[in-house]
Amino acid sequence: MTLPIRLAGPLAVAAAVLAVGCGSKPPGGPQANANAPVEVTVAKPLVLSTLDWDPYTGRLAPVDEVEVRARVSGYLESYHFEEGQFVDEGQLLFVIDQRPYQAAVDQAKALLEEAHSRHRQAEAQVREAEAGRQQVSARLELAQTQLNRAKPLVPRGAISEDAYDEYVAAARQAEADAAAADAAIESAKAAVNAAVASIATAEAALTAAELDLGYCRITAPIRGRVSRRMITKGNLVTGGLGAMPLTTIVSMDPIHVYFDCNEQALLKYIRLDQTTQRKSSRDVKTPAYMALIDEEGYPHKGYIDFVDNRVDRATGSMRARAIFANTDEELVPGVFVRLQIPGSEPGPRVLIPDSAVATDQAAKFVYIVGEGDKLERRPVTTGAISKDLRVITGGLDGSESVVVKGLQRCRPGAEVKATVEEIVAGDDLGLPDTYEPVAPEEWLRPAMTPINTTPDAALTRAQKGAKAR
Repeated sequence: MTLPIRLAGPLAVAAAVLAVGCGSKPPGGPQANANAPVEVTVAKPLVLSTLDWDPYTGRLAPVDEVEVRARVSGYLESYHFEEGQFVDEGQLLFVIDQRPYQAAVDQAKALLEEAHSRHRQAEAQVREAEAGRQQVSARLELAQTQLNRAKPLVPRGAISEDAYDEYVAAARQAEADAAAADAAIESAKAAVNAAVASIATAEAALTAAELDLGYCRITAPIRGRVSRRMITKGNLVTGGLGAMPLTTIVSMDPIHVYFDCNEQALLKYIRLDQTTQRKSSRDVKTPAYMALIDEEGYPHKGYIDFVDNRVDRATGSMRARAIFANTDEELVPGVFVRLQIPGSEPGPRVLIPDSAVATDQAAKFVYIVGEGDKLERRPVTTGAISKDLRVITGGLDGSESVVVKGLQRCRPGAEVKATVEEIVAGDDLGLPDTYEPVAPEEWLRPAMTPINTTPDAALTRAQKGAKAR
């Protein structure tokens, strides 16, 4: 009797399960809702005149940076600046013991005066030799005259041949004296030239000594913020090549931002320049907008002032640089910043929410509501984010009804029950919808004036130098 009772329970449960599995489905189940319209939210794309802004991350760097080094060696006598403060161009920073270099200047001045004395002495010797030449010329003229008078008297026996030979010897002696006088003049002139060269040498030595003396007073070559002192008073400073920096100075206003763009962006800019849609930043000053990490929007406006000449093989990117005003000195060299530069020409663009774009492997698409309220899958080509919306560069013209919500329930051909809403554009972080190259009067640094190096210019400079000498 016990066995049938134990089997009754499981059999009853199995029967109940089979009864439920084979029974009819209740009203309102999945089959009843399979053909119901899909509830989605649709909107027409915005068509606005705007442009693409390409984001970059950059680092601030000073326009000018100088490591202050000594040009001469000596003991550091004093310093004349506050560490970390601003210094003006030409402001005195350090003083090296000047006494040895002052002595060298005094010695050079004495040598120069000695050279001038030798020059005056040589010029006096020239005048003396020229005076002696005049005396010899007079004797030579007299000897020639007497010889000419005596020559016709010898055949007639008016004078003896011995007397005539004396006249000949006197004339030859006068000629020899004249040659010796000419040689003395040339020697004296050579001494003058040597004295002139000695003067030039002494003047150069004096200039070098005065430069060394001047280098004992180390001044700021630029205006900017100075760093700490690398050496203290009383230490021996080694000057020249390989000298240790005494301090550093960086300029603050204006300031540079260096950033790198990859090959894809570089090729895009080249193509835009080739089609005259966006001029190259090498040819015009393309505006740039910049923000610090804690700033909203992009409040700082500058422009691109440099693009490198090749792609870095190690990183596959090209270095570029923008320049910004820094009158309040808020921007500090070395800080990372966010940067935006124009990535296209201004023009009408189709914009939709980025969430409305779906991805199927490598293809991007959207769902639109077509005839009969049926869903259609439309392939699209996307661009950058603008106005907090995704730019559609291909596939939509702005007249479609695009599904913006309920995308996960969509399938091609499904009937929809659509709720219409309006797409609202954002402020695009305060960036403008158009731009113009920065005009020359707004440049922060003047353009470099080319140096005329033509042969005519070189000849003119040489002629001016000759006149000055």
